[in-house]
Amino acid sequence: MEKEKGVKKKFQLPHIYVILFTFSALAAISTYFIPAGQFERVPGPEGRTSIDPNSFTHVESAPIGLAEFLTVIPRGLIDAGEIVFFTFIIGGMFAVLKTTGIIEVVVDRLANRFAKNSILLIPILTTVFAIGATLIGTPELSLVYIPVIMPLIIALGYDSIVAAAIALVGTVVGFTVGVLNPINVGLSQKIVGIPVFSGLPLRLILFIICISIGIYFIMRYAKKVQRNPLDSYVYEDDVEKRELYKQKDKVEAKSMNTRQKYASVAAFIFLGILVYGVLQHGWFMVEMAGLFIFMGIVVGLIAGLNATQISNAFTEGFRDVLMGAIIIGLARSVAVVLEDGQIMDTIVYSLGSMVGEMPSVLGAVGMYLVQLTINFIIPSGSGQALVTMPIMGPLADIIGVTRQTAVLAFQFGDGFAHILFPTSGYFMAALVIAGVSWQKWIRFYMPLFLVFSAIGVVTLVIAQMIQYTG
Repeated sequence: MEKEKGVKKKFQLPHIYVILFTFSALAAISTYFIPAGQFERVPGPEGRTSIDPNSFTHVESAPIGLAEFLTVIPRGLIDAGEIVFFTFIIGGMFAVLKTTGIIEVVVDRLANRFAKNSILLIPILTTVFAIGATLIGTPELSLVYIPVIMPLIIALGYDSIVAAAIALVGTVVGFTVGVLNPINVGLSQKIVGIPVFSGLPLRLILFIICISIGIYFIMRYAKKVQRNPLDSYVYEDDVEKRELYKQKDKVEAKSMNTRQKYASVAAFIFLGILVYGVLQHGWFMVEMAGLFIFMGIVVGLIAGLNATQISNAFTEGFRDVLMGAIIIGLARSVAVVLEDGQIMDTIVYSLGSMVGEMPSVLGAVGMYLVQLTINFIIPSGSGQALVTMPIMGPLADIIGVTRQTAVLAFQFGDGFAHILFPTSGYFMAALVIAGVSWQKWIRFYMPLFLVFSAIGVVTLVIAQMIQYTG
C-alpha cells in the first residue's frame, strides 16, 4: 500500500483582524497583573502636554473586565476617527479622479516616457519623499503619495509593494533620521534641554546611508518582479490593477480632452494648496480630508462628471478602503485598553528603570530597545517624545550617556518601527490604500528593518564611545 504524500502547507500569519484582536485581549489580561500607575501631566514644549518624570505613583488597580473590553474596538475607531475618515476620503477622492479618466492618460504618458529607464523612478521618488519627511516631519503624507504613484508603478511592470515601499520607506527614513525634523528631533531636543537641531552632521551622514540602503532593497525587489511577475508577493492581489493600468499596444498615445486638461490644472492647484497648508498652517488629516472632498467635487465637475457620478465614485472609493478603517480602529484599541487599565505609564516607568540598571556601555542600546518597545503602544513620534524623553534625558546623565545620544536612541526606536507595527494607524491605512496586506508587507520589510536596526545599534555604540554631543 502506497503512502499518501501530503502537501506541506506554508506557515501563514493569521488575518490582521485576529492579530490585533489578540493584542487587545492580551493587553486587557495584563491589566490584572501589571500594577496601575501614572505620571502627573504638565505643560510641555510648544503648548503640548508632557509628564513630570519624578511624579510616578502607583494608583488603584483598574483591570479591564468583559463589559469594558466589549467597547474597546468601537472606542478605538472613535479615538482614531481622524485617521479613519481621512482614509475614507482619500479613497473616495482618488476614485473620482479615476472616473474622470485623468489618471489613465497621465499614467499612459509617463509609462511611455520612462519605459526604457523605469528603474530610475525608484531612487528619484524615494529620495524626494525622504527629503520632504526629514524637513517637515510628515510621514503621513505617504497616504497621499501611494495612490498618486501606484498606477505608474504598476504600468511600468512593478507591483503594489514597490509603490508602497517607495512612499513608506522614503518617508520613514526621512522622518527617523530627522535632519531638520521638528516633530521628533526638534521636540525631543527641546524636552531634554539641548540646542534644537544640534548634532546635524551625524544625522546627514545617517540620512545618506539609510536612504541608499532603502533604495537598494526596493530596487532589488523591483527588478526581480519586473523580470518575473510571478515572483511578486502580491501577484494575485494585483490582477485587477495590472489589467487597469497595463500599457496597451496602440498607434497613438492617449490624450486629454479640453475638460480633462482644465480638471488636471485644478487638481494641481489643490495639491499646491495642500502643500501650502501643511507647511505654513500645520494642516493635518482633518484639514487635508476636507480639502480632498472639495478637490474630488470640483475636479469631477470640471472633467464633466455629474453629481450622481461623483457620488457613486466616492462610494466606490469608500468601499475599497473599508477594511483599512476597521484595522485602524482595532490598532487603536490596544492603546485604549492600556490607558483605561492605567498601566501604560507603569510600562514606560518600568522600561526606563531597566535601562538605568544596564552597564554604561550598553545604556544607549538599552534606550533604543525601550523606545522600540514603547513605540508599539505609542505609535506617534511627538506622543512618544512627550512621554519618554522627560525620563530619558535625566536617565542619560545618570548612566553616562549624552543627552544627544539619548535623542538619537529615541529617533531609531520610534522611527523605523512606524512601518512595522500594526498599531501604527497611518501605516495600516497606507497599506490598505496600496492594497497590500500587513503580512505580505512584513515579508518584504522585515529584512530591511533588521538592517536599519543594526545601523542604529552600531551608531549608538559609536555615539556612546565618542560621547556624542554634536
